[in-house]
Amino acid sequence: MAEVHIKSHGELIRSREAGHGMPGELFGRQDVFETDVEVFFHKHWILVGVTADVPEPGDVSTVDIGKASIIIVRDDDENIRTYRNVCRHRGARLKEAVRSTVGMLVCPYHQWTYDLDGALRNTTHMGKDFDPTCRSLIPVHTKIVGTHIFVCLDENTPKDISKLEATMAPRFAPYDLTNTKIAFEQEIIEEGNWKLVIENNRECYHCQATHPELTASFLPEDFGFCPENLSEESLRALEEYKARNATCQASWESEGFVSESVEWLEGEAVTQFRTQQLVIAGDGESQTISTKVACTKLFGNITRRDLGDAHMWTHNSWTHVMSDHAVISYIIPLAPNKTLVRSKWLVHADAVEGVDYNLKDLTEVWVATNTQDKHLVEITHKGTQDPAYAPGMFSPFTEAYVDQFSRWYASRLNAHGI
Repeated sequence: MAEVHIKSHGELIRSREAGHGMPGELFGRQDVFETDVEVFFHKHWILVGVTADVPEPGDVSTVDIGKASIIIVRDDDENIRTYRNVCRHRGARLKEAVRSTVGMLVCPYHQWTYDLDGALRNTTHMGKDFDPTCRSLIPVHTKIVGTHIFVCLDENTPKDISKLEATMAPRFAPYDLTNTKIAFEQEIIEEGNWKLVIENNRECYHCQATHPELTASFLPEDFGFCPENLSEESLRALEEYKARNATCQASWESEGFVSESVEWLEGEAVTQFRTQQLVIAGDGESQTISTKVACTKLFGNITRRDLGDAHMWTHNSWTHVMSDHAVISYIIPLAPNKTLVRSKWLVHADAVEGVDYNLKDLTEVWVATNTQDKHLVEITHKGTQDPAYAPGMFSPFTEAYVDQFSRWYASRLNAHGI
């Protein structure tokens, strides 16, 4: 019997036909999953939280990423710090994966005690020659952009995080996103590979048929469309769309809101991101069913409601910031067929539920959309593992960013010798 050749991770991605989906084994194999976690979640900058996760000194949040775990803490000087969640004694986890408030970080095993700046402050039975200065907590490379907490677990951090920071910091600045609170959180475990979660997020080919709540606030032309053989009515709608976009962007820019689209997705891009100021349909105020603001207490010192949607994505997250609230989602891969999608709805820190906002109005669009996307990812993952699956062709008009993600994924594997 002839020996069956099992393709390597690199061979699988290089076998992808241009403009087509990835081979099913890239979504289902355990060895591929483990490499993905190491390359894309340990060696790249990833989003792991928001500043409102740790609003006060002593607040702690823990995030697990594969075998690694990190602690996010706000210290006594209001700085956000991140550490490896590993005691410097015998390696016990310092904190479980829940938020809490502490005065100091105390290992539950032998009570080694660390200050919020990571310094080891107290031990027992270690003798007079023991040097605690050599046993501080291990810090993690961290960047705060707006409210977003990005970390990189590798010592050789990708330098182009500076491009993301330089692009997004002035866009987020008017919203004063560090002066926010979490109004609602949602965690969903999708029974699908993390790459399928990102692919689904990178296209809106599916949106009109599956996301009635989301499309209430989207202009249909933003979904992508085939420009061939458009009817006169469609051509008029396209011209109206272009005119509305141009008018809105000129108005925003005149008041100091940066709205030009920026893409850092291929070529030199390691820390992949894209940003766009989307025009909102209807009343143009927020991603709600009514397209009006869900929270009447606007971010920062903003007085204007119709600022559209400051949208950003990275390879593990997507963000929507409006004048009244923000929705920030990020993913953590759990297994080849399991991905955690964690979403947070932010409002002004002083906003009061029932007075300034109604939780249903605030959350119904993305709660529904996340639930719908969960189903879409799950049926797609199952299909890619079927023996009958053969990667299909992407639409060049509505799935160009999915094709681009596949190219970036391949280029990053190649850069790591895979």
